Amino acid sequence: MLDESLLDTPDALAEADRRGLLRGAAEAGARVRTAARHAAEAGVHDLKPDGRPRAVLIAGPGAAATCAADLLGTLAGPGSPVIRLAPTGVAPAAGALRWELPGWAGSVDLLLIATPDGTEPGLSLLADAAYRRGCTVVAVAPAGTPLSDAVDGAHGFFVPMATAPYEQDEPPLAASAPGVLWALLTPLLALLDRTGLLAASPDALEKVADRLDHVAERCGPAIATYSNPAKTLAAELADALPVVWTEGTSAGPAGRRFAAALAELSGRPALVAELPEALAAHSALLAGPLAASADPDDFFRDRVEEPPALHARVVLLRDRPIGGLSAAPAARDLALGHDTPISELEPEEGDELETLAELIAITDFAAVYLALAAGA
Repeated sequence: MLDESLLDTPDALAEADRRGLLRGAAEAGARVRTAARHAAEAGVHDLKPDGRPRAVLIAGPGAAATCAADLLGTLAGPGSPVIRLAPTGVAPAAGALRWELPGWAGSVDLLLIATPDGTEPGLSLLADAAYRRGCTVVAVAPAGTPLSDAVDGAHGFFVPMATAPYEQDEPPLAASAPGVLWALLTPLLALLDRTGLLAASPDALEKVADRLDHVAERCGPAIATYSNPAKTLAAELADALPVVWTEGTSAGPAGRRFAAALAELSGRPALVAELPEALAAHSALLAGPLAASADPDDFFRDRVEEPPALHARVVLLRDRPIGGLSAAPAARDLALGHDTPISELEPEEGDELETLAELIAITDFAAVYLALAAGA
């Protein structure tokens, strides 16, 4: 059960936030600036690549690396495919994970390694294998870790991960924590800007940081629920199964990131699909037992001992202005036609990277509020 009263009690939220998730969400803009500075100090702006790589391979553990690969692939478009190397192993522990290069990887390909840990033997072995194949190796990880030594040995390019002072003596953050994503993603954006795969100049990254700061002002713990889009979304999803529909190229990664954050941070399942395919994929779901009208609330249910029935709620994320060719009206009709409530988020105007950052930031805050209010 979600304690909605906690959402409007900043002191209680701070006390419940034992993992520093709210602080990480609020400091996302600062983390982008610090990560961009680390990339510049490492010499990323002095690099002179010999054209675009044939393919970009991304390896790393957890949801942060998965989301980074998804975002970079979306922003890069079809110029060079961005491929995530999924790990294998018997457990999600650092020592148990292994990564393998595809058989075709060679000197015209780029390997990116992104990890908030840096002690994974499998990533060090991957860097060595890439060096023997002739791949260019770039890594973002905490400084002073075995991976940094492995990348140096592979004659690769290493960028220290941006961390906050208070994180030094604490356990590693969850891979879906807001600060982790931006600390890993920002140097990779700066690097791929140099290769010409996407547009992420220093000015563009500063705009992203400004947009993240703006979201933090709107969604912070001191802002009441009625005027806070993240708290509002968290309250709306309190007893619901989130069915996340996305429209527009950039909204897709934001929706998948939201589902991953909900699962890892608050322990809640979610379904994700892109419009217009979502209309066919989830039509039967909204007409089934998860629809709001399928199982009316039992008047005799014990409100203390028995949780309410779980019903779907559509969350529509859009990265394009209202109007023009859009499946959003059909999505609203389908949801409301099955008595399924719908929440909508659409970013303010800006370039693709800014609007994507806004959608991720608001949904990150919502996932954190759900986790704290539910005691996760």
